[in-house]
This record gives sequence, structure tokens and C-alpha cells, in this order.
Amino acid sequence: MGSEVGTGTKVSFKLNSGHQIPGVGLGTWRSEPGQVGEAVKTAIKAGYRHIDCAAIYGNEAEIGVALQSAFKEGLVKREELFVTSKLWNDQHAAEDVPQALKQTLSDLKLEYLDLYLIHWPLRVRKGDTSDSKLVDETNYEETWRAMERVKEQGLVKSIGVSNLSMKKLGEVLSYAKVPPAVNQIELHPLWRNDKMLAFAKEKGVHLSAYSPLGSGDENRKVLEYPVVKQIAEKLGKSPAQVVLRWGLQRGTSVLPKSTNFDRLRSNLEVTEWSLSEEDMKALSSIEDQGRIVAGTGFVGKKTGPYKTTTELWDGEL
Repeated sequence: MGSEVGTGTKVSFKLNSGHQIPGVGLGTWRSEPGQVGEAVKTAIKAGYRHIDCAAIYGNEAEIGVALQSAFKEGLVKREELFVTSKLWNDQHAAEDVPQALKQTLSDLKLEYLDLYLIHWPLRVRKGDTSDSKLVDETNYEETWRAMERVKEQGLVKSIGVSNLSMKKLGEVLSYAKVPPAVNQIELHPLWRNDKMLAFAKEKGVHLSAYSPLGSGDENRKVLEYPVVKQIAEKLGKSPAQVVLRWGLQRGTSVLPKSTNFDRLRSNLEVTEWSLSEEDMKALSSIEDQGRIVAGTGFVGKKTGPYKTTTELWDGEL
């Protein structure tokens, strides 16, 4: 999965594509329009060199303006930034993949992406907003072949997947000419997904953690857990810092979201210290385990390949 390299804000992981992915990135999911551009510039000023985007977030054009501004002001050079985006579910047909990528590049005002991911393992019909918009069959191999082609064309440095179970990731690895460099999934102390972590490490696929601090579930607040708060108080760190550092030490990159400069800096400072083996073990022993982002909106519809979340995740719940 790649070993941790460097110190300070330089902590990164080597991907199977040969490229380095910075350990801490800025998540842009659920970032409000009108705020995300400023958040990106603020993050770059704070030292971030990894920005995680997606077409479906609806804010790539605003992020593109912010990136161009940062380049022009000399805050960062393009080659110093690691930018990720994702292919949405209605663009899985082979002929749609390059067009979707080119639209993302146009919106972000970039000539290439550092990482392009298939967002979810299912397809929806283009332009269909009905409850039956999900396509019954998903030809993931066709989509992956198209991803391999855009990499060959130099439009992306690395390609990968998101929201794949071990079973689905194994299937992609069985036919891929270019193996996925990354599987971006939900990971935090209340959903460690230890089996996936071990499987990905064995296969040389890096795991990148979205929602590393949880995802707004009122009933299961990661940062409110007693063991998290106890370790934070002992170390003089915030609960968020403790949880992010735990993710890094497990060998995963983490993608917290924030628009506040002080919090952005605080999140990035987790590259400068470490947790003891005892603290890591305590954080990895929380019994309350389960996905917060379960993909319930993609299952149980009139159409679609998955009738339950159990089917979507192949029982990995």
C-alpha cells in the first residue's frame, strides 16, 4: 500500500504507479458553493498540497478559479499539488469516460489530474432523475479499460477506484492491465475496515480515507468517543488531530474537510508527531463498528444491481 515517506508537511505514501500521494488532503465534499474556492486557497496557504475533488460535488469550476489564482500568486506550483477527481455514475460508458475527464480538467483549469477515481461501482442513465435511473448491469471492466486509456494518454498520472469492497477490488485486480493505485473509502475509528486494510496492503493498493472524522451521524460521533477524548487530553491535541494521526499511522492518507485556517493548520500538524503503540491499540479497539456512509441511496430501487447495502458491499458491513 506504500510506506510513509518524509516528515512534517512532507509526509506522503508511494503508490503502485510510482507517484507520491500526500498523507493529508483537503476534502471538498459538502463544501458550500461560494466557500470552497476560498477554502482551497486557504488550505494551500496553510501548507496543503493535496486537494480531493469530484464532478458530482458541483464545485470543480470554483476550485479551478482558486487553483489558477494560487498559481498566479506564486503560492504553489502545479507540479507541487496532488489533485484528485472522480468519474460519476452516469459516465461509465467507455466513450463517456474521456469526455467526463476533459470536462473536469476544463472546470479545474488543469492539463492533467494526479489521480482519477471511479466514484461508485454502479451506473445510472444519463439525464434520468427518476427512481428507476439505476442501470441493472454494471460493466465495470469496460469502464476500467477506458480509465487505463486516459492514463496512457497522459491525462492522469494515476487511476483508482472508490467505494469498492474487497470482493469488487479483487475482481478489478484480476483483469486490470494497470492496477488501481488507490481505493478511496470511508475509514475512521468507528469503521476501521481492518480486513480491507490488510487486503489492500497485500495487493499494493493504497487506501485513502474519506470522512476520516466521521460524517455527521448524530448518534455515532467519532470525536466524542471517550477513548479519543482521553488520548487527546493526555497529549494536548484535539480529538480531530488524534483521529487523523491514527489514520496516517495505519498507512492511509486522510481527507478532512474544513474552511477554517486554524483548523486546517491543526489538521496538517498531525504529520509532525506520532501516537504510541498503546494509543494506536486503544483507538483500534473500539467495538462500535459500522459504516456511516452506507450508500443507502443506491439500493432497494425499482432498478439497479443491488437490492440491499449488504449486496452493495458484498457483506462487508
